[in-house]
Amino acid sequence: MTRAATGGDDPQSLFATPAIVADRRADGSILVRSTVPLKESARCVGDWLEHWARQAPDRIFLGERAGADAPWTTVSYRDARRIVRAAASWILAQGLSAERPLVILSDNSIDHALFALAAQHVGVPSAAISPAYSLMSKDFDKLKSMITLLEPGAIYVVGTKPFAAALAAIEPLHRATIVSGNPGDADALPFRTIAATPETPDVAKAFAAVRPDTIAKFLFTSGSTGTPKAVINTQRMLTSSQQAKAQTWTFLEEAGDELVILDWLPWSHTFGANHNFNLVLRNGGTLYIDGGKPAPGLFATSLANLRSVVPTVYFNVPRGFDMLIAALRSDEALCRKFFEGTKFAFYAGAALPQNLWDALEELSLKTVGRRLPMVSAWGSTETSPLATDCHFLAKRSGNIGVPISGTELKLVPSGDKLEVRVRGPNVTPGYWKAPELTAQAFDDEGFYQIGDAVTFADPDRPELGLFFDGRVAEDFKLNSGTWVSVGTLRVAGIAALAPLAQDIVVAGHGRDEVRFLVFPNLAACRALAGLPETTGAAEAIGHAAVRSAIAQGLAKLKAQGGHSSGHATRALLLAEPASVDGGEITDKGYINQRAVLTRRAAAVAELEDDASGEPIACGG
Repeated sequence: MTRAATGGDDPQSLFATPAIVADRRADGSILVRSTVPLKESARCVGDWLEHWARQAPDRIFLGERAGADAPWTTVSYRDARRIVRAAASWILAQGLSAERPLVILSDNSIDHALFALAAQHVGVPSAAISPAYSLMSKDFDKLKSMITLLEPGAIYVVGTKPFAAALAAIEPLHRATIVSGNPGDADALPFRTIAATPETPDVAKAFAAVRPDTIAKFLFTSGSTGTPKAVINTQRMLTSSQQAKAQTWTFLEEAGDELVILDWLPWSHTFGANHNFNLVLRNGGTLYIDGGKPAPGLFATSLANLRSVVPTVYFNVPRGFDMLIAALRSDEALCRKFFEGTKFAFYAGAALPQNLWDALEELSLKTVGRRLPMVSAWGSTETSPLATDCHFLAKRSGNIGVPISGTELKLVPSGDKLEVRVRGPNVTPGYWKAPELTAQAFDDEGFYQIGDAVTFADPDRPELGLFFDGRVAEDFKLNSGTWVSVGTLRVAGIAALAPLAQDIVVAGHGRDEVRFLVFPNLAACRALAGLPETTGAAEAIGHAAVRSAIAQGLAKLKAQGGHSSGHATRALLLAEPASVDGGEITDKGYINQRAVLTRRAAAVAELEDDASGEPIACGG
């Protein structure tokens, strides 16, 4: 078993103390920033790899395994540098560039990481595209638009067979070399061959020419506010973000081989790639790639890996914590191992419902006699992603922290909310081949307009952090003129309907009352109803016990919320899962509220139909 450092550290020793000022301006806006200057960051990501290949050549950089019972395959920092330089020689020989980048369609793997690092090493952008667009899509429209935009010089897949339909759909749109991680694929160039390319002097020359403004990668937005856009990620964005992280998580500077991360979060998204992967690389840690994820049938793999590798920091999205808590309650040995070995937990991707926060604290106290510190952060693909960091012990869930060093926030009054904007070295220069979208994304002072709203934990003490207050574009008014805070109500609704609601979409724009569209946790529904695991979705959500529990949950929320905008009077359980092609969900599990409401207009109408027996009314 691979072990992280003991989790019994004094939490205050892990993090820097926030030093924040908030300057209120005559126009009503507020500038919030750290008083701690951002120290100089690395020139490029490749400098980190070169450093650790010299300082700790035999330390494990990456590990993966084929299954829960398989041994870990690992690569050291020395071997990673050798393969990166070899693959970089091939990349240069093929003439890849920002105009002909490397595209990766497959999920996380050692080959994926080394191929992407090889491109970035010599100034060629990589672009990891969510496998959902290739493996779950039926029309491949989004994938086609991405390939057309990027015009790649090489496309990597873990194997051509599972990606056959996607590759066929995009074949007329590019002239790229198809590279496969499976050496047996006769219709593609094996990555193994590329990794064995003799290193040429051109690699050192190209590496030396990489500058902070060089494009490191293109990352596509999740599409939660429209069509996915290719966000330019420069080397400066990535290195400054990690420098700021090291200045907030101060234990990182001395962590070395005690920094062990086990992570499933996809590298096609900024959280898994720029935050977690780069955290390991910048600080010389070890990353074990988790082949599971918080989804039915896949989380068992994550648990098997967690029994093998105890992480220094446990990263996940709320759905992952929900499933982890259930597993820890039923496995005493894993529970003790986890809480003894993990320094703290980090949640992002969406707000963590308070019931999950409370459950983790309760389990931790019961198991090891201390509360597991839980922290979070906030940002987006355009901020690489770190803009704020909760590097202190918050009193409750939802605190997204304070601005990191070097980054400024501008809070602008918008109705009864504060819209937040971001400026700093971590912010993108814009969208690839989309000058109009780029211009629209920034205000006249150069702040990126992210579209989120925040509120102070205490307006008089900005160092106590900010709370996410929903997306400005998602909030709406009821007929009474009362504003509905969609983000806040969504989290409260999930907690009230726990464990039956996997996610919630808030409806009621221009209506008298709030309604919920509920994506059910089918496993929990079947368990409550006493139904076998093979029971279909429609039967499970239609069971009387499930409907009764949902009605009681709505009543509980009403008792907590009181006013009309703080609870829903009806809920409709959805048998059809969220659609990738419809833009309803990303592979992190983030629900696009607007897309769901548009695509499921019939379901929204049914919520308003007094004659329909499908919606569940608030109990009590």
